[in-house]
Amino acid sequence: MTRPLEIKHVVAPEQEGWRLRSVLLTGMRISRKMLSRLKLTEGSILVNGERIPLHTPMRAGEEVVVRLPEDASDDIMPQPIPIEIIREDEHLFIVNKEAGRIVHPTKGHYINTVANGVVHLWQSRGDRYRFRPIHRLDQDTSGVLAIAKNAYAHQYVSEQFQQGRVRKTYLAIVHGVVEADAGTIDGPIDRDPDEPHVRIVTPSGYPSVTHYETVERFVPAGASLVRLRPVTGRTHQIRVHMKHIGHPLVGDSLYARELAASSLQGRIARQALHAADLSFEHPGTGMRVTYEAPMPADMSELLRSLSSPLHDWD
Repeated sequence: MTRPLEIKHVVAPEQEGWRLRSVLLTGMRISRKMLSRLKLTEGSILVNGERIPLHTPMRAGEEVVVRLPEDASDDIMPQPIPIEIIREDEHLFIVNKEAGRIVHPTKGHYINTVANGVVHLWQSRGDRYRFRPIHRLDQDTSGVLAIAKNAYAHQYVSEQFQQGRVRKTYLAIVHGVVEADAGTIDGPIDRDPDEPHVRIVTPSGYPSVTHYETVERFVPAGASLVRLRPVTGRTHQIRVHMKHIGHPLVGDSLYARELAASSLQGRIARQALHAADLSFEHPGTGMRVTYEAPMPADMSELLRSLSSPLHDWD
């Protein structure tokens, strides 16, 4: 069963004299929006076990406790969908998302999402959490997906995403032999005015930066395995950037359409893109943590075929 979560903080010597509001906002990194909600709930903010005004000056050594209210995703239909858990604790639920599954219900896709499966798992254990994905992965991208189990954790990690302090590493199999051992793609991204669901690199777009390194080249097959670290988080960023430098992802039906007749393009049923690891500061400890997901079977099989001398590549 879900137990009310408490976030505790001992006022540090350098915080002596700070008002309680400042300790909450700066020392504990409680968002202003969350603080407004907490003020409405009796007993949600306590100092040494007592409720005191937010303007009260603090003394070093005093204990501040924030009790987070229970919250649940009652609007998401639970479904018994297999969920591969990488790691779970009181703040985070880290999963290895399979390719082909949408993260959260959207218009026209109300079921068969990661959210439906996670909510079912939580309910089966008697837990009540709201499904709060901290970031998104494209439907056909596999790998590490971070989900917050409370509003504090969501705000804590989302803030790091916004500030560019989260390290994201992807593995992709791309068309063509990438010549450079490493490089940076600095290309603004925005919607294609002719196809709004497609993104393109355009001078008037939003700043977008992706670092990459070539892991392995498959010369006879005309393909490469690359490791990518996007600095920004634009929609389809990696797919757009790799197409921009002439190396669209293998299997990408949207950004490698001109290669549809290629035998290489048809060897995997989705874009060959995998979120291999995710690193950020943990909301419970403040320490940096890294979560990893192994290469999925379809991409591993594609890599084996690229290495095989038995294939006749066009």
